[in-house]
Amino acid sequence: MGLGDIVQKAMYLGVGLASLAGEKATEKLAELRSQAQKLADEMVARGEMSTEEARRFVDEMVNKAQNPPVKSSDPKPAEPRKIEILDEDESEVPESKDVDEMRRRVEELQKELKHLRNN
Repeated sequence: MGLGDIVQKAMYLGVGLASLAGEKATEKLAELRSQAQKLADEMVARGEMSTEEARRFVDEMVNKAQNPPVKSSDPKPAEPRKIEILDEDESEVPESKDVDEMRRRVEELQKELKHLRNN
């Protein structure tokens, strides 16, 4: 058995496997169409769906089976993340009098809120 024979047998094996896979896919697709049609017929009989909606339903199911959605392995976020870079300057650190003023203002707002809740 020469190299040519091995290559030829490998090619025949590949063609045979592809043919078998095609037959199996066709069988499964026919089975899916049959099941979808039965479900659609039941829904039409119960008045839950019109015959036109049933036809579209079956076609949609078969199309989804033939063309499954491609999922990306790297999901991308809807928007890029925003990154804030802070410098540790003394100018960005509030002075103690500013902090005291903020505390006083928060206390006033808390008192006002408490008063509003009580009324």
